[in-house]
Amino acid sequence: MSMSNKRFAILLLPAVLLSTSAFAFAATTAPTTQPINNIATQQQGFSGPSVGLKTVKAVLDSSMFSDDTPVTLTGNITNSLGDEHYQFTDGTGSITVEIDHNKWFGAQVTPQTKITIQGEIDKEFNHTAIDVNHVRVVS
Repeated sequence: MSMSNKRFAILLLPAVLLSTSAFAFAATTAPTTQPINNIATQQQGFSGPSVGLKTVKAVLDSSMFSDDTPVTLTGNITNSLGDEHYQFTDGTGSITVEIDHNKWFGAQVTPQTKITIQGEIDKEFNHTAIDVNHVRVVS
């Protein structure tokens, strides 16, 4: 080893020792993480105001040009109409909603379960429905 390499090694040694002790300190003082089960039960995504209509009455009163308008409704599914269609009410009115099997995200719902649905208006000439993208249990 040449003289300049030895000098470099001697100068580098204290820096290495100090950095390893700093890493050891950081590792021992780092906060503990939550178990995966606690994380899985927490709500994910945005929680706050959203754009769109908020009541069944507002959806039913909307114009023909409101097709695909976003909606967020809170209420209950009163009964199944067959296939993936259900009757939904929020106290201001009742409307048909279409919920594909993969949009339930594990939610189990009865007529007594209050839910929030997010989706878009599906406006036809002879009926208005909601095409649901997400179901979330409120109570």
